[in-house]
Amino acid sequence: MSSATRWQYYRRILSAYLGSGSSHLTFWHETPAINPRAFQNDGETGAPARPSRQLGEYYMLFREKADYAGHYDANGIPMLDYRGVIGLQYNPIATAQWGLANYNQFCETREEIRAQKTLKAANWLCDHLEQNPHGLWVWNHHFDWDYRDTLKAPWYSGLAQGQGVSLLLRAHDHTGDNKYLRAAERAFAALTRPIAEGGVLFEDQEKNLWIEEYLVSPPTHILNGFMWALWGVFDLWRARAAVNAKEIFDRGVKTLARNLRRYDTGYWSLYEQSGTRLKMLASPFYHQLHIVQLQVMARLTGETEFARVAERWENYTRRRTNRTRALIAKGAFKLLYY
Repeated sequence: MSSATRWQYYRRILSAYLGSGSSHLTFWHETPAINPRAFQNDGETGAPARPSRQLGEYYMLFREKADYAGHYDANGIPMLDYRGVIGLQYNPIATAQWGLANYNQFCETREEIRAQKTLKAANWLCDHLEQNPHGLWVWNHHFDWDYRDTLKAPWYSGLAQGQGVSLLLRAHDHTGDNKYLRAAERAFAALTRPIAEGGVLFEDQEKNLWIEEYLVSPPTHILNGFMWALWGVFDLWRARAAVNAKEIFDRGVKTLARNLRRYDTGYWSLYEQSGTRLKMLASPFYHQLHIVQLQVMARLTGETEFARVAERWENYTRRRTNRTRALIAKGAFKLLYY
């Protein structure tokens, strides 16, 4: 990233955090919370012993996202304000999360307006699947995004694929309309193929299998995106008894278990494996998100180690010195890298 581009990036971030009105962060930064209703019909660990055609509610509440107070298009689909030259944009991850949030609300309240919003999001996802150069169906982001390298539009994401699958399968549960199932299965194909073949999977030298949120080389293994994407794979196994989905999920769980220590600094969690000398710590929001996601992973898999790490990371937040140290390290990383 050039110095001029870096300055534009920091201006956009500062505007989003400090400016008046809503920004794209207004949508993302709700308080992370597990959804206990998603596990009420499971066993003691929460890990289902066999596939279940009915998925039920999503694993996180997303309660604030259901009533997103930002921009919507004429059809009622949320748009995020990235400000500056990017401006208002559709984001397929946000659309999926908004739909999942309203599905949870529908399951709780049975309000028809919630079902309508769920299906609006699902229909948008059906309509906006696009084939990438390898012929796989993906949800593209149609704006450039400054990460370690600039992601040039159109770009796609393992996180979008996973969460889109999760929503479409629930829309199919609700309606019985096979168009949602067909779209989910189309989108899932990218979750079965390596990046070099147009998918979103990466296998490292230790045979760990990762789902990548951002497709960059070398990969950065963003922790929250990996876990969220895994839930979409898990959902396809539960809904369709898909053997390949179970295999990918099981390999992903092993990858997470083997590599969690790499995200633990002893006082805070890392956002990703940046490959830089100074590591990229998670922001307070993403650190709390990691904790909730690990709690969900413990319920989905029965792996008690995920719950133990979640508890340890929760304990990190109780010390003011840890919080201060993490904020300083996070700021230093942003200034030096991206």
